[in-house]
Amino acid sequence: MKLGFDGKRALQNFTGLGNYSRYILEILSAKFPQNQYLVYCPKKQITDRTKHLYRLKSVVLRFPESKALKSFWRSFGIIKDLQKDNVQLYHGLSNEIPFGISKAGIKSIVTIHDLIYIRFPQFYPLLDRKIYAFKFKFACKNADKIIAISEQTKKDIIQFFGIPANKIEVIYQNCSSIFSETKTETELLEIAAKYSLPSKYLLSVGSIETRKNLLLIVKSLTLIPTDIHLVVVGKETAYTKIVKDYIASQNLVNRVHFLKNIPFSELPGIYQLSEIFIYPSRFEGFGIPIIEALQSGVPVIAATGSCLEEAGGPDSRYIHPDNEKDLADTINFILGNPDEKHKMIESGKEYAKRFADEIIAGQLIELYQNTLRDA
Repeated sequence: MKLGFDGKRALQNFTGLGNYSRYILEILSAKFPQNQYLVYCPKKQITDRTKHLYRLKSVVLRFPESKALKSFWRSFGIIKDLQKDNVQLYHGLSNEIPFGISKAGIKSIVTIHDLIYIRFPQFYPLLDRKIYAFKFKFACKNADKIIAISEQTKKDIIQFFGIPANKIEVIYQNCSSIFSETKTETELLEIAAKYSLPSKYLLSVGSIETRKNLLLIVKSLTLIPTDIHLVVVGKETAYTKIVKDYIASQNLVNRVHFLKNIPFSELPGIYQLSEIFIYPSRFEGFGIPIIEALQSGVPVIAATGSCLEEAGGPDSRYIHPDNEKDLADTINFILGNPDEKHKMIESGKEYAKRFADEIIAGQLIELYQNTLRDA
């Protein structure tokens, strides 16, 4: 098969959408190198996180010939390039597809990550919501098939866009394989020293924004032993001031450590050194940091209310996103029961096997083949 992909996020985004795009290209190249994967990127960018994409088997990066109106090319002009390259099927990896692709006779699939902008509009500027509403709905209505990254996202697509269930396939994703590679004792000591990590800490990874609900973890610190610290890894937003003001008011400054711009290669070590990973987000499309924690051998506590149970499995623990006492009780229980903690770690690793690269890659290829077969 000759397959086309939206490559904007693969080269320009280094969080969720970018990680997903790179992951899909990596596993397809590794597991099914007999196909050709043409990745259409508005802008050339080579960084430590993207340079390997230029060397992947069967992957060819395509860029617009003109330097002007790159956003126009991605949404409209790309059609001519897809036709010239004889692309059989195009996969929009991040919630959108080019306009006019169906009229051009090219099959298309779109991955929808979440519809959080509809459920929590207060977290998004009005203009962004209008753009998302137009692009996401257009993609869902006009793509031949939709990939939802969780059952929760599938339900939302059906509820908010009125899409038939049989048009939507749930295909999960895995995290990078580096999270399942155990760091050596020397490597862990070097990472702990480099970032002045405390000897015992809870871990939070993700953008520090209102929806991610970091304040709940901070509040729970007042109800757990004082030798337990919190390490926070993530991009700061305006919400960070609210969190830091609370930290100061409760004399917790010495127990909360903020890290940012961490090299991706060192993040697994920060996971592996932690006692518990906590992800109290009010709503997610899936929750890939939970998979990173499970692969790293760290017990997980997450919030109820969206899809986090899908990511964490039956042996992770779940709390209400507004109940810091419940969170503190759960933290204290895990820390005080080594056998239970060990069980959570082993069960989490076993559960994470359902997200194995070969499974995800096989599901994608089967969907591509079936979509082309229905032509």
